[in-house]
Amino acid sequence: MSRIGRKEIIVPAGVNVSLEGNVVTVKGPNGTLTQEVDKIITVNIADGKISLTRANDENKVKAKHGLYRALIANMVKGVTEGFSKTLVIAGVGYKASVKGDTLVLNLGYSHENEVKIEKGLKVECPSQTEIKISGANKEQVGQFASNIRDLRRVEPYHGYGVHYSDEVVIRKVGKTAGKGKK
Repeated sequence: MSRIGRKEIIVPAGVNVSLEGNVVTVKGPNGTLTQEVDKIITVNIADGKISLTRANDENKVKAKHGLYRALIANMVKGVTEGFSKTLVIAGVGYKASVKGDTLVLNLGYSHENEVKIEKGLKVECPSQTEIKISGANKEQVGQFASNIRDLRRVEPYHGYGVHYSDEVVIRKVGKTAGKGKK
């Protein structure tokens, strides 16, 4: 079982953390994030540090202890540094562009795929085959990137489709003609 819940979270300068009831609010240069914490976990904010304590040592409670510690740590990191994901588009004629608050994708279909960019996210296309998604909320950034990737998953023979920049695309060997029995 992980002991991550016992680690304290250091609050950097310029970040304001407040607790109302069981709702933690983190404000920083990149925005404001809130998270509701289960009542079996107690949040303590003092001297620029956040610590979480659990009510007992049951396995479900231990799991939630680590979960809420990680969520709050991600909120603090998100409002200071932010999170980002980079997607790569591979394929003949496949491309992406941003028009206003819409991401327009040509992914080999007979039509363009238009995806509305959610509030709190910043989407850029440094090139026609690259999409960079950034924001303060780690879950929102990851989910938006996953939704775009699902529009055209990478096919294993040619490698066409949308994939993460750090993802390893496993390629299959195609058929070999003329190498059978005579």
